[in-house]
Amino acid sequence: MKTIDGDIKSGNFAPVYLLYGEEAYLKKQYKEKLIQALVKKDDTMNFSVYEGKGINPGTLIDLAETLPFFADRRLILLENSGVFKNASEELAGYMKEIAPTACFVFVEEEVDKRGKMYKNVKAGGCVVEFQRQSEKILTQWILGRLKKEGKKITQPVMQQFLHAVGNDMAYIEKELEKLLCYCLEQEVIEAEDVAAVCVEQTSSKIFDMVNAVAEKQQRKALDLYYDLLSLREPPMRILFLIARQFQILLQVKGLSGKGHDSKFIAQKAGIPEFTLKRHLGQAKSFTGKQLKEAVSDCVRMEEAVKTGNLNDRMAVELLIVKYSEA
Repeated sequence: MKTIDGDIKSGNFAPVYLLYGEEAYLKKQYKEKLIQALVKKDDTMNFSVYEGKGINPGTLIDLAETLPFFADRRLILLENSGVFKNASEELAGYMKEIAPTACFVFVEEEVDKRGKMYKNVKAGGCVVEFQRQSEKILTQWILGRLKKEGKKITQPVMQQFLHAVGNDMAYIEKELEKLLCYCLEQEVIEAEDVAAVCVEQTSSKIFDMVNAVAEKQQRKALDLYYDLLSLREPPMRILFLIARQFQILLQVKGLSGKGHDSKFIAQKAGIPEFTLKRHLGQAKSFTGKQLKEAVSDCVRMEEAVKTGNLNDRMAVELLIVKYSEA
């Protein structure tokens, strides 16, 4: 990100930029920064946008070789093109010899780092991966937004907010806007405000449900399940997320026991690092054997539903009851 900011500030741009990764909010922000810096507003003659797969490589190359119209450069933006997983030899080769008056910007979700396309873009251009941000960075970002609005928040309430909304910056921004509107007449945001306004992501509810199971609070676990059903969450999706949570706890418990650091554990388990402490706490409530059995039970329940031997709603209910029994 610093490289792109530096290029924009200096006016010296790379011939090609690749923005990829799971943090869509930041990708969008830097895509728009590059567009604003590379082409003048409303310049449709020198700005071409392509979205989706099936783009003809020859068309892109011909466009890049065409001189810009009364401008220094021609910008070609491609989003979710898939060319970094299935690139043509022609396009991959062209990334090494892009016309000096052209600039490519690729915005992708996934890339194959072993492919020629990725290697050639990295060698001659700028590649930036946008990952989910750490708790520290998210907290600083949120505090900056709150400061502009003249609002304050305590650390426990900040933790409550992040637990509810997760680490997707676009979702955080949406929920933060709702929270600011709700607290328009007050300076300090309280826990009650977060609880009243912010919509918990399904994954957070699943975490709370498994937590209730671990604490043998059967009624609470079932109530959380019924809440998800009332929100029209399909039972099979809930079963998948429960299985995923048990799998995460199994990984976290095993890796922690081997002495790995928090960053490594979070990366391997596929969770934000700032949630690791909560996951470790939850994992302590189960033995490794119990977690393996729970994952296996989830698979068996799924098979029973798919073969018609068990109702999907009942399958999840039976699973919750079994593991929340005192």
